[in-house]
Amino acid sequence: MNYWLKNLSPHGSPEEIGVIQLAWLGDSVWELHRRLRHVHIPLKSKELHLSVVNEVKAKAQSDSLLKIEHLLNSSEIDLIRRARNKTKRYPKSSDPVIYSRATGFESLIGWLFLKDPKRLSKFFEYL
Repeated sequence: MNYWLKNLSPHGSPEEIGVIQLAWLGDSVWELHRRLRHVHIPLKSKELHLSVVNEVKAKAQSDSLLKIEHLLNSSEIDLIRRARNKTKRYPKSSDPVIYSRATGFESLIGWLFLKDPKRLSKFFEYL
């Protein structure tokens, strides 16, 4: 379900974008990816929404990062570290470690969406 990424060309200069902005972008790219995986399931809108919400919440993003950590290069690991360190506020209902890992994951997704969509597509295939 990565066809929308495979022919995307790198765009812009993500080096000039902050890690929180990359996380904001990455969150939307990740949610779109998960929604595309559900679009052909014949469910009501609310059921579709709830099924995707469970896949894009902080715990699920943190778990996704665990699954791909062994595939990351040093610059990707550094980006995730910077994003995790930048995260200072957490929702009361969230574990700070999980929330910061999720922010790192989102930043990576945003970075790869702009810088290397083909690599992002490979990660999405793995996940």
